[in-house]
Amino acid sequence: MIDFTAFEELDIRVGTVVEVRDFPEAQKPAYQLQIDFGPLGKLNSSAQITERYQKEDLLGKQVIAVVNLEPKKIAHFESQCLVLGAKDQEEVILLAPESDLPNGQQIL
Repeated sequence: MIDFTAFEELDIRVGTVVEVRDFPEAQKPAYQLQIDFGPLGKLNSSAQITERYQKEDLLGKQVIAVVNLEPKKIAHFESQCLVLGAKDQEEVILLAPESDLPNGQQIL
């Protein structure tokens, strides 16, 4: 169990995927995503979601991500945010808002 104040320290936001690239250097199949968080700018993320999503399906998709974690270096790529998803068997299903929200909208 964590204290509720620890949870409150997470900055979880809505963003729109604006660029998707293959990431062959990753140990497990992954994409390099660039996500627009509006006033927070564009952040990069590495996501192991190639089993369920094609690159063209991700462009323009709104996702939910934690934007205040320390960047993580994966191969030559710096992942600056953590896209959230739920695992169904071996596939990750991305969490997304039910309807369109402004980029950068905070999740409470």
